[in-house]
Amino acid sequence: MGFNCGIVGLPNVGKSTLFNALTETAAAQAANYPFCTIEPNVGRVAVPDPRLNELARIGKSQKIVPTSLEFVDIAGLVRGASKGEGLGNQFLANIRETDAIIHVLRCFEDGDITHVEGSVDPIRDAATVETELMLADLDSLERRAQGLVKRARGGDKEAQAQMALIEPLTKALSEGLPARVAVPKGEEEAAARLQLLTTKPVLYVCNVEEASAATGNAHSARVMEKAKAEGGRAIIVSAAIEAEISQMPHEDRAEFLSSLGLEDSGLDRIIRAGHDLLGLITYFTVGPKEARAWTIIKGMKAPQAAGVIHGDFERGFIAAETIGYADYVALGGEQGAKEAGKAKVEGKEYVVKDGDVMLFRFNV
Repeated sequence: MGFNCGIVGLPNVGKSTLFNALTETAAAQAANYPFCTIEPNVGRVAVPDPRLNELARIGKSQKIVPTSLEFVDIAGLVRGASKGEGLGNQFLANIRETDAIIHVLRCFEDGDITHVEGSVDPIRDAATVETELMLADLDSLERRAQGLVKRARGGDKEAQAQMALIEPLTKALSEGLPARVAVPKGEEEAAARLQLLTTKPVLYVCNVEEASAATGNAHSARVMEKAKAEGGRAIIVSAAIEAEISQMPHEDRAEFLSSLGLEDSGLDRIIRAGHDLLGLITYFTVGPKEARAWTIIKGMKAPQAAGVIHGDFERGFIAAETIGYADYVALGGEQGAKEAGKAKVEGKEYVVKDGDVMLFRFNV
């Protein structure tokens, strides 16, 4: 089960620097000019989860396998992208294929790094990108509606249902609002099939100078207010610091972060936030060979969760043995949980919880 987040923003805001740090490679060329990232660079990164290490310790597992999340570094967007300006068509096509948007905003002053608009203003920059996405969505919906109107008037039930979905989305976009605010309740899946850019969840990443990594600055404060007003989320990072950390030995990173007043890296927070943004949770399997984390969509039932491991597990599902993470740790593992009556046998209707330690029974 693959999920990905597209890293977007204007040119020279730090997208590729963050991507390089995320993947600990120089796969994306970071340079001081627009469009240095022409093809989308893709990297899979482990989702940091200290619970997995604890489970492996208790289960005496020989190997630890974290779950992962895919990040896509997409070419910088410029004003007019919805009409094909710059690399607009390519940008929009690439982002359409992602599940969520990580919107990097420049929140630092640096005379040596040019800004495509000539000055630093993250709210303006966010509006530039969002406007282009909304214009592209509006164009897409208007073209869809052209083929549906006649059928809907003729009594075609399917066309009428599609028009009932499209009309409030079109109205919102025409008023300068993202389509996500107008999706009718219960129509989330149908809206997702429209592949609109502004129905995707968004995380704002404020890229600040090194001195503001722990506290943020005036620019990032404005972005935080914007995110709060939208019911969204924003994170403060310093791409320069993250790039430096990514080149350090793992054992030196915690001390370096502590010296900067940081509890964890900005990248870890981005990865976890991306995981949450997509509505994902994690369950675990633990044994002597390996302790492993598995990613599923929140609300998924046991057979579908089993299918993430292998299709045969879902097809031949019989039951799932489950132990909550807290119980597994407090009672010293599987045997202790069973003796305390905390190991449950669940059927096909069981909704998997975040942190469940699971063993599936199946027969094919």
